[in-house]
Amino acid sequence: MPDVPERAAPLVQVPAGRLRGCAEGGLSVFRGVPYAAPPVGPLRWRAAQPHPGWSGVRDAVSHGPSAPQPYLEGGDPVLGGHGDPPFDEDCLTLNVWTPAADEARRPVLVWIHGGGFVSGSGSLPVYAGGTFARNGDLVVVTLNYRLGPLGYLSFEGEGEEEGANLWFTDQLAALRWVHENIAHFGGDPGNVTVAGQSGGALSTAALAGHPEAPRLMRRVVLQSPPFGLRLPTRDECRERVGAYLRSTGADGVAALRRLPWPRLVEAVGGLFAHTARWGHWSTPFLPVRDGATLPRHPAANLLEGVGTEIDVLIGWTREEANFAFALDPAHAGATREQVLDRIAQTRGSDGAAEVYASYARTRPGAGPAGVLMDLITDELFRVPCLELAEARAELERPVWAFQFDLPTPAHGGVLGAAHCLELPFVFDNFDAWADRPLVAGIDPGVRSGLARSMHRAWIAYARHGDPNHPDLPRWEPYRPGRRTTMRFDTVTLPVDDLAGHARRLHAKPGPGGAA
Repeated sequence: MPDVPERAAPLVQVPAGRLRGCAEGGLSVFRGVPYAAPPVGPLRWRAAQPHPGWSGVRDAVSHGPSAPQPYLEGGDPVLGGHGDPPFDEDCLTLNVWTPAADEARRPVLVWIHGGGFVSGSGSLPVYAGGTFARNGDLVVVTLNYRLGPLGYLSFEGEGEEEGANLWFTDQLAALRWVHENIAHFGGDPGNVTVAGQSGGALSTAALAGHPEAPRLMRRVVLQSPPFGLRLPTRDECRERVGAYLRSTGADGVAALRRLPWPRLVEAVGGLFAHTARWGHWSTPFLPVRDGATLPRHPAANLLEGVGTEIDVLIGWTREEANFAFALDPAHAGATREQVLDRIAQTRGSDGAAEVYASYARTRPGAGPAGVLMDLITDELFRVPCLELAEARAELERPVWAFQFDLPTPAHGGVLGAAHCLELPFVFDNFDAWADRPLVAGIDPGVRSGLARSMHRAWIAYARHGDPNHPDLPRWEPYRPGRRTTMRFDTVTLPVDDLAGHARRLHAKPGPGGAA
């Protein structure tokens, strides 16, 4: 049988100019498409600006550079790395996968990567949108945005009218690009789902509070949003900015502007050291409640104002914190006294022993490290997600909840159902995860079946606003009283009040707080 030739390279005309993509596996793919002007030179530490466009035909067959970030040759023992060269400040590009650049007006899925606000890229193969485009007849967009010191630092007297969150202006510019251009790629600008994981999920919630949000997105997917983070005000983050300046050796922002970006990234290690606290997830760079781009905590955006009109699918993994702490000897060897002290930091010393005992009863034989990691999981992820689901349900606004429970056998099983483990199941792309330590040893049959179930649920939600499909047990929205939560595991079933222990243990005082 003769080879079937791949279709011709697709051409698309957008307001900025013409783009030539490539044909891959029955899809049209456009990579490295600029959505904003390069944030270099005088635009360093400035809000994203419109791209000036180009003449002729621009090739869109290769990814643009990832945002500058720390890079460890050989990767880390959990993910194996979360950002690959090349890196460059000229990083504000996005990628599009579409079944066809026609007028079909397909639903659109925009993916915002996580990475602790300091790593990651929309160009990573693990975030490629081909599976969603091919299996769900969706148009998929992934994007790069500024990270670390270039995206999360701001300086007194420098662009204060633009706000402190440059990363936010990047992501907002990308969503505006999608709204204005995606119809040329076969997408429907009126049916956009924005999805993100970890820091990308927090970003997604931040965007949902913008006045333009109702026209830019219809629904969101929030995978492991760290809503338990306390986000600083602009005044509160000045000390951190000062520490970063000392790490660079610069005597002010003018000197900092003259430094090449590799030197800026090199100084990130100093800020990690400055902000590190035992028993706390390390986040040297954080979104800032600046009163302009981020007037309140992102989780609140979905409970008031324009964000209440946006549908929400939210979830977490059972052992989120094991990702960061299980392989760290300083935490894996925690003593009971250390964990009691850590509990007292957030719960007070009077009740610390009972909180410890409550966690210990749920994990017989786990020891102090297990209690510590469950506590961090609850404080940073599970309980704040539950609080959002509870509040949305009380408002009678659509919200679906899930918990990912399948543990990984990697590293002797100590990671459990760790942060990030749901990602290859959501994307159904284990081929892209072949060299990632996190997924090593997962049974292929379980892997493929659970991936198909989750992947199709995300497709159904992006298409219709409802995650149900014929191969999934009925998934009801999260409502007061029942609190239905889909438990994804070797046996996948909806469970009423699945995380009730955590919800009750961390209930805030007030009417109905411990129901």
